Amino acid sequence: MLVSISKLMSRLPLPLLHACGTMLGWSVYLYSSSYRKRMRKNLASAGYSAQRRRAIAESGKAMKELPFIWYGTPTRVMARTQLENWDLVQDALAEGKGLIFLTPHLGSFEVSAQAVAHSIPLMVLYRPPRKAIFKPLLEEARARPNLDLAPANLTGVRMLAKRLKKGMAIGMLPDQVPQQGEGVWADFFGKPAYTMTLPAKLHAMTGAPIITAWAERLSWGRGFKVHFARLETPLNGTPTEQAQAINAAMEALIANNPAQYLWSYNRYKQPSAQRSLRKEPAPPQ
Repeated sequence: MLVSISKLMSRLPLPLLHACGTMLGWSVYLYSSSYRKRMRKNLASAGYSAQRRRAIAESGKAMKELPFIWYGTPTRVMARTQLENWDLVQDALAEGKGLIFLTPHLGSFEVSAQAVAHSIPLMVLYRPPRKAIFKPLLEEARARPNLDLAPANLTGVRMLAKRLKKGMAIGMLPDQVPQQGEGVWADFFGKPAYTMTLPAKLHAMTGAPIITAWAERLSWGRGFKVHFARLETPLNGTPTEQAQAINAAMEALIANNPAQYLWSYNRYKQPSAQRSLRKEPAPPQ
């Protein structure tokens, strides 16, 4: 049922979907106290409270545009997508060490992966949804030519490392809260956030360059502009220092368009347990 509805909605014009998304964003914000409280708190902590009204609308657009992105033909999606600094990606791949894309929950992050995969093979780290009802929807929607999924477990990590050793590209969401034992506590907008260590580990293992990518959502449903930039900050020191460097890079990206960050995401939550039963240390005070 969800797949059928999404496919029908994918036929609607993007401007209409974004207009409906604005209404959806405000509806959720007004009727969900927990959603409203988390968004306001996260915006305030980051110093972006003035962006609240725009952030509410952008969050709704992010939801309503998904059918267009997931079930629109690649040709239709790419017709609405611009690439900025793609030459940086080509130069990085030419080094022959593979390539790591880091894409935070900023703008239309689903478009970022599709835009890359339209030109080169890409494998992205993927965490299956907790509710089984959403699994067919998400996995079918993300199945695109050149775009492969790696599960967020040890098998998936090996798949990513293998791709890098072949000189190919991988991608992940560096601000996604990892499972217990797979991250460290590092500041994100001045507050301790459990942060994955995988990007720095893969970078150290293979020497693969790191490219940040985010898809700006253009106004009035005009489409998207995907921005690419090479991460020049050395990932030295301890895992915590490395994670802190990546978080700082993500903060800099978000500063380009703070209203389009997913402020309702529970970035500061305690990590969930996977197979380990050991207690995760509490965040530093």
